[in-house]
Amino acid sequence: MTQSPQILTDRLLHAARKAGAETADAVVMQGTSLNIEVRAGTLEHAERSEGIDLGLRVFVGHKSATVSASDIRDETIQEMATRAVAMAREAPDDQFAGLASPDQLVVDPQTAALELYDPGAEPSPGGLQDDAARAEAAALENKGVTQVQSASAGYSAHTVHLAATNGFSDGYRRTSRGLSCVAIAGTGTAMERDYDGDSRIFQSDLRDAEDIGKCAAERTVARLDARKPPTGSFNVLFDERVSSSLIGHLLVAINGASIARGASWLRDAMGSAVLPDHLSLVEDPHRPRASSSRPFDAEGLPTNRRNIVENGILTGWTLDLATGRKLGMASTGNAARGTSSAPSPTTWNVALTQGEASRDDLLRDMGTGLLVTSMIGSTINPNTGDYSRGAAGFWVENGQITHAINECTIAGNLRDMLRNITPANDARRHLSRVVPSLLVPGMTLAGN
Repeated sequence: MTQSPQILTDRLLHAARKAGAETADAVVMQGTSLNIEVRAGTLEHAERSEGIDLGLRVFVGHKSATVSASDIRDETIQEMATRAVAMAREAPDDQFAGLASPDQLVVDPQTAALELYDPGAEPSPGGLQDDAARAEAAALENKGVTQVQSASAGYSAHTVHLAATNGFSDGYRRTSRGLSCVAIAGTGTAMERDYDGDSRIFQSDLRDAEDIGKCAAERTVARLDARKPPTGSFNVLFDERVSSSLIGHLLVAINGASIARGASWLRDAMGSAVLPDHLSLVEDPHRPRASSSRPFDAEGLPTNRRNIVENGILTGWTLDLATGRKLGMASTGNAARGTSSAPSPTTWNVALTQGEASRDDLLRDMGTGLLVTSMIGSTINPNTGDYSRGAAGFWVENGQITHAINECTIAGNLRDMLRNITPANDARRHLSRVVPSLLVPGMTLAGN
């Protein structure tokens, strides 16, 4: 008999108490996903999955353990609880682990206002196949494209419910709809590929398949006849497609887990300038129709808008309960978890202050340098912020794009890079990381 995720979390908590847990929390994730891939106009791959995952964390004093399963039978749930309690009794003490107190829990989270779930009908496999086929056909209309590596469409719908012995019990539903196309141009060693895609919560917000296929083709053809850049110090413009990775490095460095370990190049930067003085980085977990919006975190705490960086100054760390306790600070409501692991800190939606100039304006002003549109590999020293990545894109001479670039490395130090960025005004506002193209002066390029 099918049971709701809420009932299942109640069963898990009951089993935990019966097995000897002093306190416990549980998470149940139930969902459906459907993915279709088309190649050469015909169906290449179709996959549908339906499943349910259960996670249980128990506490015995200051000891804890987490177990997971994908079976809702009574005997499985009882065995989960028994094993979790036995594991917890053998675990080392952790004075910082533990549930939230009842007065910390969210009250009236206003989940519906976040618009996390599209109530429309689930798309049919045939409809998804048609979307992917239209994207592929649009890409192949470009005469420079030799083939489409893949065109795929997907849909997922999930329900998440969290409950704990401190009295918290709540959940939400989430949908996702995606469409992508990867095109190939050229042959042999001169072959190049690029892509375009879109992912939204609501079907009505998804970009047209033809637009995605056409854009993937144009991006791919533009990369033909690529060559290595000269070696030296040049300005580098990170295209909006990849610029969020720079902000991602900052977010990792201010994560409470990194700070508590002392493994962060920003461990001593609280209250100091990490971005230009006129830029702020704002977290807003309540933005409607955004993939990282949350009505509450994985420990039942309210999520809140906060200025991570305000006018260039780093204001705080990203914390869950445990890392906050380790650092002598309050949680920022940023706990996330899966079914097989304990909560850990993460960030929700973030947005960097946009500039007044367009990307073309920054290209014009940068003079000579590199426009980066894709990156591979990564060497980031977490303690020093030294940065090195493989990159591809376009060479810029006197403010004009002249030719495609590949097989090069860009390097610098993240402290210097982020402190001197100049943002464009081209960020896509529906993304969970709203970051425009970013110009970074004086980076080291290794090419010819």
